Amino acid sequence: MRFALSPEQRQFSASLHDLLAGADTRAAARAWAQGRHEPGLKLWRDLHDLGIGALLVPEEHGGVGADAADAVVAFEALGYHAVPGPLVESVAVAPALPVGDRLPALAAGELIVTVALPPEVPRALDADVAGLVLRVRDGLVERVEPGEPTRSLDPARRLFTVDGPGETLGECGAGPFETGVLAVSAQLLGAGRRLLELATEYAKHRHQYGRPIGSYQAVKHLLADVATQLELARPLVYGAAVAVQERTDVIRDTSAAKVAAGRAAHLAARTALQVHGAVGYTAEHDLGLWLMKVRALVAAWGGAAFHRARVLAALGGI
Repeated sequence: MRFALSPEQRQFSASLHDLLAGADTRAAARAWAQGRHEPGLKLWRDLHDLGIGALLVPEEHGGVGADAADAVVAFEALGYHAVPGPLVESVAVAPALPVGDRLPALAAGELIVTVALPPEVPRALDADVAGLVLRVRDGLVERVEPGEPTRSLDPARRLFTVDGPGETLGECGAGPFETGVLAVSAQLLGAGRRLLELATEYAKHRHQYGRPIGSYQAVKHLLADVATQLELARPLVYGAAVAVQERTDVIRDTSAAKVAAGRAAHLAARTALQVHGAVGYTAEHDLGLWLMKVRALVAAWGGAAFHRARVLAALGGI
């Protein structure tokens, strides 16, 4: 299968990168981690002006009615810039759920939704900023009140329990979970690419024994390995987007994308930390924003073992 971005998708990606590059997303992520949400919410409003919230909402409800590949373009950019908040839940998952007459508000950016899908997604992300907290369990979609917050590996992610009784809104199939897995895979792809760029830039300017460390063959090999893994993961993620859109081999392809993107992003994180040396361990360094995000997203929406088992089952256990 050959997949190439359309001119419209390339323009959409460029618009997102231009917006996010001009915004201080790193400051917004740090503020979000400290419980100060306004900088991040302002960033969300700016993103909604570009149509992020309306992306997967049907046109009859005020949305764009875009396809899964468009969502991958968006989430790759969001992961690259470490934008905080329940983006996967609100932008990718919620439009596929029976939320009634709330879809126009979701498309307009007036409503933030977060979702838990036990057992793979047992807690709701950032429920304290969401206007609607949902739980999908046994094929039923329920509106629930969030419980106690718990810490994540990523300080910019707060997870809330959703164990209480809920109000049933309707039924749904497995589609929303697969769309969530796809969006997280795209975030990992974007975050991995950013980590590679940070490591490459640092290697060009950090001198050791009178030479940039990037001139040493060992460092070049480390960075080349990351670039290779990211390039191998990318077609799997976009291939999964096609599978989601066409509803063929969805479980196999979304799980394969999550495994590949998670492996590549994890390698990018380890390599970036190694290249940066001791400075990479400091909380003040921006590298940590992506390191922690990758660590959290690799385990989110099903870890590697879960998704490998799904791929094996989809292939008939061979």
